Amino acid sequence: MTNSTSTSAGARAGRREWTALGVLMLPLLLVSMDVSVLYFAIPAISADLEPSGTQQLWIFDIYAFVLAGLLMTMGSLGDRIGRRRLLMIGAVAFSAASLMAAYAHSAEMLIAARAVLGIGGATLMPSTMALIRTMFTDPGQRAKAIGIWSGMMTAGIALGSVMSGVLVEYFWWGSVFLVNLPAMVLLLVLAPVLLPESKDPVPGRFDWPSVPLSMAAVLPVVYGLKEIPSEGWNIRYVASISVGLLFAALFVHRQRTTASPMISPALFRGHGFAPAVVLNLISAFGMMGSAVFTTQYLQSVLGKSALEAALWALLPSVPIGMVAPVTTSLVQRGTNRAYVVTAGFVIAACGYGLLALAGTDSMWLVLTACGVLASGIVMVISQMTDLALGAAPAERAGSASSLLETGTEFGGALGMAVLGSIGTAVYRHDMPGSAPDAARETLGGALAAADRFPGLATTAREAFTHGMQGAAIAGAVLLAGAAVLAATLRGVAVREEAPAREKVPC
Repeated sequence: MTNSTSTSAGARAGRREWTALGVLMLPLLLVSMDVSVLYFAIPAISADLEPSGTQQLWIFDIYAFVLAGLLMTMGSLGDRIGRRRLLMIGAVAFSAASLMAAYAHSAEMLIAARAVLGIGGATLMPSTMALIRTMFTDPGQRAKAIGIWSGMMTAGIALGSVMSGVLVEYFWWGSVFLVNLPAMVLLLVLAPVLLPESKDPVPGRFDWPSVPLSMAAVLPVVYGLKEIPSEGWNIRYVASISVGLLFAALFVHRQRTTASPMISPALFRGHGFAPAVVLNLISAFGMMGSAVFTTQYLQSVLGKSALEAALWALLPSVPIGMVAPVTTSLVQRGTNRAYVVTAGFVIAACGYGLLALAGTDSMWLVLTACGVLASGIVMVISQMTDLALGAAPAERAGSASSLLETGTEFGGALGMAVLGSIGTAVYRHDMPGSAPDAARETLGGALAAADRFPGLATTAREAFTHGMQGAAIAGAVLLAGAAVLAATLRGVAVREEAPAREKVPC
């Protein structure tokens, strides 16, 4: 991996492009916030709409499932019809779905609205990244823009839960969706004025059979990985992952053999693209793997209220806004990108190392560990995103962006599954056989039964913390291994001149 400044610079962006970047941050912030915006709204929703247990799970999960399943489709579609056009279509869909969700009068209506929000989110995420690729042709400026993009995405996830807590405290639960409307209206007004249109001039036919294949590859795997932390390695979830992997093999085969693929295999011939996707996936693994424990730790181990826990959880996000610009500056001053990425993984591994030292009363240590971990991960994500987009042809920026985002979804789900399973296994091993079955399953079950079993709450909190320590050690080992891998890639170059595109029949 070489520095982005080592290649010939393109035309430098001016005030218009930087203003346009600010406009692109609006949909990015809202899409990332919607991942966590229901955390504190769900009790009010349950009281009002009275969903069943299954419906409540779908209210939570349908957004992320649809988003993950359609990312590749929408990235490829944006390359064909225009990224700005797709962004505006997505903004309209996102606004309409937000309005529908805010005034939903049944659980089924809210689930449907959340699904449409996922469709809109799938159009917005790759479009914003692809437009950055086309607006900022100068490598140094693009690296700065991507650093801002990475920080905003991470901040949005943290901000979503806090905003939902504040809004539900003073308004009704539908307000967590209405907050999307002003920003989307502003985007629809400013996008035609500030954002340039860009698309692949010779896109070829859209490969419709790849759409169901890509969804069948992504959705079963993400579903299985998301359920494993809470339910264990149930045969249903293992089968779901296996089915998804089978369809993934069929999807890859079609992309390699069809005349006009949705995701061109030529992307992976770009120097640095494949390593960037893999390392970005590992970064998401590390980030989301820790989230399984830290939110529960603040609430169930330390006894914070949901809103208190969310406000405290904002502290680790403070350094993130400074990390990406500093990282970009280091690379532009001549520091080899591979060394910066290696350092990011090492810092993130140290964050997990600190988490492994936490006891049952270590709030500041846990918050510090989260801040160190997140800072290291953002260093990696900002550089890997820049590396991947620099290696991809500009006409396929949407497809490249969608692959990065899909990898992030896979990595996050895998991190929650693997580290969550390790923590759960340690917790169950530490719980005494005399404890109730529900208490042996989860910390929440133990706390619910604590009044009837003296000392159970203390034992369960210690067992959960021990499980968090075990998962943190595993996370530290994985990220240390990723640091070694990143260090071996210092010879991979970023070529701003994209590899020659294969001829595609129309």
